[in-house]
Amino acid sequence: MQGTLEDIRVGWRFFRHIHGFLRTPFSLDQARQLLLGRFEQRENQLILMLQRISSGPSSSPYSRLLTACGFKCGDAEELVRREGIEAALATLFSQGVYLAGDEFKGRVPVVRGSLRFTVDPSTLLNPASIVHGMSQSSGSRGAPTPVPIDLAFIKDHAINTHLALDAYGGSEWVHAHYGAPGGTAVTNPLEFAKGGTPPERWFTPVHPAGPGLHYRYRWGSRALWLASRFSGVPMPGPSTAPLDDLGPVVYWLRDVLTRGRVPHLWTFASTAVLVCETARKMGVDISGACFTAGGEPTTQMRRDAVERVGAVMIPRMGATETDILAYACINEQSADDMHFFDDRHALIQAGSDGTHGLPAQAMLLTSLLNSAPLVLLNVCMGDQARVSRRSCGCPLENLGWRIHLEQVRSFEKLTAGGLSFLDFDVIRVLEEVLPARFGGSPVDYQLVERSDKASSKAQIQLLLSPELGPLDEKDVIDTFLSAIGGGSAGERFMEICWRDGRVVEVVRQRPIHTSSGKILHLHTENDVQH
Repeated sequence: MQGTLEDIRVGWRFFRHIHGFLRTPFSLDQARQLLLGRFEQRENQLILMLQRISSGPSSSPYSRLLTACGFKCGDAEELVRREGIEAALATLFSQGVYLAGDEFKGRVPVVRGSLRFTVDPSTLLNPASIVHGMSQSSGSRGAPTPVPIDLAFIKDHAINTHLALDAYGGSEWVHAHYGAPGGTAVTNPLEFAKGGTPPERWFTPVHPAGPGLHYRYRWGSRALWLASRFSGVPMPGPSTAPLDDLGPVVYWLRDVLTRGRVPHLWTFASTAVLVCETARKMGVDISGACFTAGGEPTTQMRRDAVERVGAVMIPRMGATETDILAYACINEQSADDMHFFDDRHALIQAGSDGTHGLPAQAMLLTSLLNSAPLVLLNVCMGDQARVSRRSCGCPLENLGWRIHLEQVRSFEKLTAGGLSFLDFDVIRVLEEVLPARFGGSPVDYQLVERSDKASSKAQIQLLLSPELGPLDEKDVIDTFLSAIGGGSAGERFMEICWRDGRVVEVVRQRPIHTSSGKILHLHTENDVQH
């Protein structure tokens, strides 16, 4: 009952504020001025955040960590002014002020010397944030994290989105969103609307009225549709387009192109590949269509699959807890070369000495905006990247974003069959080795672990799309195991164990997608389906 009453309060708050939000779009000139102001206030924002944490509730995990290293409220300004933002954060990190991914998610306790506690997710919420809705992280690597939706935060990251799109000439593009109800299916259309270009379509792999969907998402999509019409800025209702029938998306892309406009779909990387593969099989020309793709690694193989049909794939990186963190460089040096949005977050890396057991290229994020839904102070979400400062001559650099991210991958080990291996190696085998040997696209192969409670055994399945045609399954398994065994010593050991134990089974089935629409390289299920 308490949850229902709170939902009613949040819904009423959303209806009260959405009218003013939609009726006051910003211009690109205003966005540039706001961005400039953020860069000028970066140091002040970090100082204020550290002061709030130091003088705030002792239940805050950051307050506990700062207290443990002897940090006081008055130390914030001196530290940041003396060392600068990134150097100050690196100093705090070296003294144990950080949260690793499992600590941040509350899966393992925080241990720093004699200090030991488990993070309560509610203590990470920004007390200054106004809750206009609730979302949650995808839970791709564990339990989902609840994240409040604040219209002020949507406006703040809409500034980055529209300036990034404008750098690509996208201010006149026709937008659409592909994603399941909730989360980015609410925030991304509102971003477009705040910049004066509401999306034309919303495609979803599951209908909002379908079974198993949380009532918040069912009613949230209806509330947005209704409230936007009262505001005079109508937003699209859902158009169902499951991943095995993406024809409606292809036809929309073609329709916009025939109008002489550029269609732009905001979606996941694997979905972009599937849309392009569908268009190719249908014989529909979608050359000139643009995809902003994130949620999963943007690999060279996935970009190639999109560009083969004449479309454009624009990588992005982000998380539900942060929203968009980086957007593609126009003069890219690699498949996922992106500019990091350091106006909204500060970024440091663990360093080559392996401090606190994190990899050298592990990324630690700190929030710098007052509207951020969660307070982040040196939080690592399990990702690593090659980070550099260089001049690329790109319009995004001219806006002030000079930090580049490349090779963004998870460093958290994937575990299957009782053995662990790295995201990098799974991607290499599934997207490069197997397609080169047996044909198909980067989304035709997937590794699945299913656990059978009756026998307490793990079952490893290598899913191959039926569209690949007849294949020698023994040849497929041998190729897969040899390729995995070509990595580290641990992977060679895994090859031997899996080969001797005949652990891997080939299944002719389309790769499984998550509820949000992602096709993960490793999909884990609790029980074998009989």
